[in-house]
Amino acid sequence: QVQLVQSGGGLVQAGGSLRLSCAGSRIPLSISALNWYRQAPGKSREAVAGMTIGGATNYEDSVKGRFAISRDNAKNTLYLQMDTLKPEDTAVYYCNAQYRQVNYWGQGTSVTVSS
Repeated sequence: QVQLVQSGGGLVQAGGSLRLSCAGSRIPLSISALNWYRQAPGKSREAVAGMTIGGATNYEDSVKGRFAISRDNAKNTLYLQMDTLKPEDTAVYYCNAQYRQVNYWGQGTSVTVSS
């Protein structure tokens, strides 16, 4: 079955960096719309970064200039590079792929940024 398997995340001090990975199994990420979402404690899930099939990217305002979404087609893996992390970036992060009108989700990975 289709799987998105996430890795990365963890605990980092403010100002630090982390990279999240999302490996696709039985889903071609190169022809999928891709997104990263996050859900902070007590808050709704929000989109933070997206990439179209053509490679165009977009970002939520609070992460612009600090986060970068990228895709390695050869590895069928989606990434989220997160730099200059802030305590308010603390959340569970989820990758998302939309393929043939079906939404697929990774299992989530926790990111905690200490001040």
